[in-house]
Amino acid sequence: MENNKQMRTWLDDFKLDHPLVIAGPCSAETEEQVLNIANELKNSDVSIFRAGIWKPRTRPGGFEGVGAIGLRWLQKAKEETGLLMATEVATAAHVQLALEHDIDVLWIGARTAANPFAVQEIADALKDTDKIVLLKNPVNPDLSLWIGGLERLHNANIKKLGVIHRGFSTYEKTKYRNNPEWQVAIDFQNRFPDVPLICDPSHITGKRDMIHEVCQQALDLNYDGLIVETHTDPDNAWSDAAQQVTPTSLKQMFIDLKVRKETDEADDYNIKLAKFRAQIDVYDEKILEISGNRMKIADEIGLLKKEKNVAILQNKRWNEILGKMILEGESKGLSEEFVLKLFKAIHQESINHQEKIVNK
Repeated sequence: MENNKQMRTWLDDFKLDHPLVIAGPCSAETEEQVLNIANELKNSDVSIFRAGIWKPRTRPGGFEGVGAIGLRWLQKAKEETGLLMATEVATAAHVQLALEHDIDVLWIGARTAANPFAVQEIADALKDTDKIVLLKNPVNPDLSLWIGGLERLHNANIKKLGVIHRGFSTYEKTKYRNNPEWQVAIDFQNRFPDVPLICDPSHITGKRDMIHEVCQQALDLNYDGLIVETHTDPDNAWSDAAQQVTPTSLKQMFIDLKVRKETDEADDYNIKLAKFRAQIDVYDEKILEISGNRMKIADEIGLLKKEKNVAILQNKRWNEILGKMILEGESKGLSEEFVLKLFKAIHQESINHQEKIVNK
């Protein structure tokens, strides 16, 4: 599968002067709830109304969606508002029911995206469809798996494709529900710049008070759209209450968000930008030089440990370094998250160097 300009034709056909917005409740709960929210969102920047009909829950016993009856509610919402309708599908049976009810946009969730057999089943069920099909990133940060899912859909002759970045599961505690790992999405964007890329700030954050921040970050990275969970009474939502915003809050966010230009042709901008980039290039070269010198010292330590038959991993020393570097990083304006990632990567590279020496 190769990138080509035709991949974004379906998005261009909306003829929007702002990023694409998909919004609606995490779950369809009642017909009244669906219609109320859809009517609140019509005549706004929202082009597509979303609602979960089938809800894959992490553990049994939770609300798993109203099922096929909710598809009729979406049909009615479309009739009343003119908005396109979107829902998640996880099986071929879901696909068949969604198509029978003329759902316009189908997305494949993160758990399903992690299973190539499931994605292939859905691709086969959707073969040759003219519906819009969106693929969320798999739960783990595996770019090849994400691209592989897209390829399966592309091979099924599905023309209107896009992807949703909803963040990645992590065992470590962070401020996010699902760590964004922005670099994975950026790498995807670099491989397929014309596949529409949509950000899901609701699942990334898990908290409504962080939605605006993540939306802005996505727009700063030239994302093509946003999918935001929206509910008229979010605190009493039947699923994911903490991450849903009201339609009023969503509309205010449309006003407050800033859509950046991709570039600026002005000479002063380009001169200043070139100067800053040249400075960054110098520092990047220094980072590599310093890292290389650091690893030479790690090699010397590896030789010493081999001579004295000492274990490579020294947890006490590692924890001391980590605590010290987090404090040092804060004093230099670096986030704890960044410092942790940086020094874990350095530490792992040091271990790799020492293992080669000790086991030679």
